[in-house]
Amino acid sequence: MDKGRLHHPDPAELQRLLEERTADLQRVKAEYDNYRKRVRRDRMAVREIAVANVLRALLPVLDAVDRTCAHEPMTPGLKDITDTLAGQLGSLGLEVFGDRGDPFDPACHDAVTHHVSSDTDRLICTKILRPGYRLGPRLLRPANVEVTGPEPAARNPLEHDRAAPRFTMIDAGDGPRGCGA
Repeated sequence: MDKGRLHHPDPAELQRLLEERTADLQRVKAEYDNYRKRVRRDRMAVREIAVANVLRALLPVLDAVDRTCAHEPMTPGLKDITDTLAGQLGSLGLEVFGDRGDPFDPACHDAVTHHVSSDTDRLICTKILRPGYRLGPRLLRPANVEVTGPEPAARNPLEHDRAAPRFTMIDAGDGPRGCGA
């Protein structure tokens, strides 16, 4: 007698066992596929968070390089440093934003000063005090800007308006303070 063999195999019973084992295998395969997708997604999320943390830590270095470029003559060495830094950080996905003439967006700009002008019907960024940075859709730092636009409408001081510009006080010794900093 062969071990593991049925003596009188019933075709209906064999078919049921085959379908049961096939369903078990399909379920295990689906669970494994879902596990692999979840692990891949988690790895990508951890990578994105790590890159964002490193880039955020390098923002003061970028500010120092920007200040140096604004106040010192552009030497070949300084140009090489700025080009290499910009290229490498750009390859990681870092995007600089905040240009003069951009419409003011409270989601990505911190308004430091508001100049009243009747020449425009909306707030426009007229001076970029500190550029903003983002990594894909993730905001790493809002741009500090001066805005020009119509006089703000009088509003109830008890009412909170999210569309109103956020103003930040800047102290040369300590950096930005206040809302949005």
